[in-house]
Amino acid sequence: MCQLLAMNCNVPTDIVFSFTGFATRGGGTDHHADGWGIAFFEGAGVRHFVDHEAAIRSPIADLIRKYPIKSKNVIAHIRKATQGRVALENCHPFVRELWGRYFVFAHNGDLKGFAPQLDGPFQPVGTTDSEAAFCYILQELRRRFDDALPMLPQLREAIAELCAELSAYGTFNMMLSDGSVMFAHCSTNLHYIVRQYPFTQAALSDEDLSVDFSEVTTPNDRVAVIVTEPLTSNEIWTPFREGELKVFIDGLPVE
Repeated sequence: MCQLLAMNCNVPTDIVFSFTGFATRGGGTDHHADGWGIAFFEGAGVRHFVDHEAAIRSPIADLIRKYPIKSKNVIAHIRKATQGRVALENCHPFVRELWGRYFVFAHNGDLKGFAPQLDGPFQPVGTTDSEAAFCYILQELRRRFDDALPMLPQLREAIAELCAELSAYGTFNMMLSDGSVMFAHCSTNLHYIVRQYPFTQAALSDEDLSVDFSEVTTPNDRVAVIVTEPLTSNEIWTPFREGELKVFIDGLPVE
């Protein structure tokens, strides 16, 4: 299956270190070679990069590894195709507008027999179950709350219900963000870490690369990284529970 990576921070932060290890799994240390993508929120806008080439060979991925784009919310994905051919339109993350803001979504899993009735403005461009699930989630949120963005507790409850519904079709690990908050749902496998003061050194599992975060941060910085499999070999990552939906704001999971 695919792998997911997300970052949620209290200040704009670059994802170069984490993405370097993550992208290596896209055809290097792992077999997720059917495309990749990443989306950065900047204010109300989104920088969105996708490529059907393996991340380990993609010149666009190489750009991301070298160019420190800073954002408070980032979602990335490396693909192992289960539904839909290897093509640009089937690369995650997917981006759509709802309530006058962009939503970004990526999925890891395989939804068997999922064929939603999509009768509104949210329609898939590609042929993946993932994009269909994203369109369905946005359609249902718009149906429940009409044209008004709900308060976070109501939005969280609705997303939790929709994740439970979609999980009945198979594996549904996903990341969803509107640029102000990060939702992460675990069906089978997700982990997270919160890096904050006092910062220490971290060493990637997939690359011979380490960084001392105390040298590149301030005492006020806080960063949450959510990923399918832990990226570092010398840090303690917290696993999600099966069926758990977590919400991250300003680099912390919130209840």
